Amino acid sequence: NGVTSIGDRTFYGCSSLTSITIPNGVTSIGFEAFKYCSGLTSITIPNSVTSIGDGVFSRCTSLTNITVDSENMYYDSRENCNAIIESSSNTLIAGCMNSTIPNSVTSIGNSAFYECRGLTSITIPTSVTSIGYSAFEGCIGLTSISIPTSVTSIEGSAFAYCSGLTSITIPNSVTSIGSGAFRGCSGLTSITIPNSVTNI
Repeated sequence: NGVTSIGDRTFYGCSSLTSITIPNGVTSIGFEAFKYCSGLTSITIPNSVTSIGDGVFSRCTSLTNITVDSENMYYDSRENCNAIIESSSNTLIAGCMNSTIPNSVTSIGNSAFYECRGLTSITIPTSVTSIGYSAFEGCIGLTSISIPTSVTSIEGSAFAYCSGLTSITIPNSVTSIGSGAFRGCSGLTSITIPNSVTNI
C-alpha cells in the first residue's frame, strides 16, 4: 500500500472513526495522531512500527483494547496490559480505560492516560519511579490513586483536572513535583507533602 508513516495529528478529532487497521509497513505514528477519536474502540500496532509520538490516543474515550504485534522489536503490550510499552525503556506510553500497568514498567510516559475519562482505578506498581507530564490529566473517573514509594518524580500536570480525586498521599520517596501537577483537582480536600520533596 506504500504508507510508511502516520503524521502528527493525522486523525485528530475524527470522532466518527470506529475502527482502523494500521498496515504493516508503517514505521512511525506521530504526536496525537488519533487524539479525540472518541469512537475508536480497538487498535493494533503492527510489528513494523519503530516510533510513536506522545499522546497518540489522548481522549479516545471508547478505547478498550490496545495490542502491539508480538513480533514488534520496539514496543509491546506485555501481560495483556491493553497498553503500549516502549520496550527499551519500560515506559508505558499509551493506555486506555482497561489498561493495567505491569510490574516491569519503570515510568508512565507523557500523556499516557490523558483524558481517559473511563479509567476508574489503576494500580501503579512499585517498579515505577516517575510519572510523566500530563500522564493522568483529565482522568475524571479516578477517585483515588496510590503512589508507591518507588516514585521519585511527579511531572507537571500529571494529575491535573482529576476532579474525582478527594485525597492523595505523596510518599517519602518523591523529591520533585512539577508545575500544575494537581491543578484543577476540584475534589481534593487534603494532600500530604513529605519532607523529601525539595522542588515544587
